[in-house]
Order: sequence, then structure tokens, then C-alpha cells
Amino acid sequence: MANREIMTLGGGCFWCLEAVYRETEGVESAVSGYMGGGSPNPTYKQVCSGTSGHVEVVQITFDPTVIAFRDLLEIFFVIHDPTTLNSQGNDHGTQYRSVVFYHSPEQKTIAEEVIAGLTRENAYGRPIVTAVEPASVFYTAEDYHQDYFTNNPNQPYCAYVVAPKVQKFRAKFAERRKVG
Repeated sequence: MANREIMTLGGGCFWCLEAVYRETEGVESAVSGYMGGGSPNPTYKQVCSGTSGHVEVVQITFDPTVIAFRDLLEIFFVIHDPTTLNSQGNDHGTQYRSVVFYHSPEQKTIAEEVIAGLTRENAYGRPIVTAVEPASVFYTAEDYHQDYFTNNPNQPYCAYVVAPKVQKFRAKFAERRKVG
């Protein structure tokens, strides 16, 4: 898999992030899963309880010759609120925290630079609480979570929470959408 990189992001419910990144040019896969906890092979129920220590994440495989890590982070910081600690909208708990799990020293440096730049600009009018942490073991979420938005567009959470984030991405990053 030459010229491919992996990045792992937590920004609330993984359905939102996965839906956006599946449409992003240069992204080869966006897989919902769990990272950051101590217990092996966590289930959705365990993660949702907030006791496993895992975060709902999306692991993204991308071609850096098509889209840069920094550009993928720019999308991340537009489609979720990086100023709310352990919460996104109505989802509350450490499993929904804002975090960039880096897979290389370069990713760590870039994530810290992006956050520092947004902080200098006072981009959100509130402090950014997004953590930057080393990647750990990634556990793929159960099959029914994969491509959830596409498979369940009329489910109320998808209609009222995921869809607006996808629309925001489509409007702001039209040039970054996959063609076809």
C-alpha cells in the first residue's frame, strides 16, 4: 500500500465523521471503530457506557498525494465542535471527546500546528479542547455501524445530526468531494 497514510479521529459519534470522509477525495476508506481504552475488543455497548475508556473514532486511509493530512484536519475542525469537552451536541461522555490520534511524529506536529493556528485566530471564540494523543490499538466497530448514514438516512439521528454535518462539508469543501 505505497503512498498511503492512516489517520484516526474522534469527534463525537463516529457516524458523522465516517459519512463525511467517505465522500472526501483521496480517502480510500473510513472505518468506524474504537481507540484509546484499556480493554481489548470493546463492544458498542461497553464504549457507550463510558466506562471502557475508548473513544468512538474513524480510521481513515488516504493517499497523501491527493489530499494532505493537514487538509483532512481542516475538514475535521469544520464538521465538529472542538471546544466542547467530552461532548458533541447531545452526545456526552469521554467516548465522544475531540481527539486526533497521531500515527507518526509528523502527524503530531501538524495536528499541534493546526490547533495552535486556530487558537491564535480565536476561530471559535472559545478554547479548543481537542487532544493530540498517540494512536493505540484500533478496534473496528460492529458491521452495522459501517456506512451507517448511507444505509440509514431516514433514521432520526442521521436526519437531524449527521445530515447537517454532511451538508456543511459539501457546501464548504465542494472541491474536495469525490467525483462520481
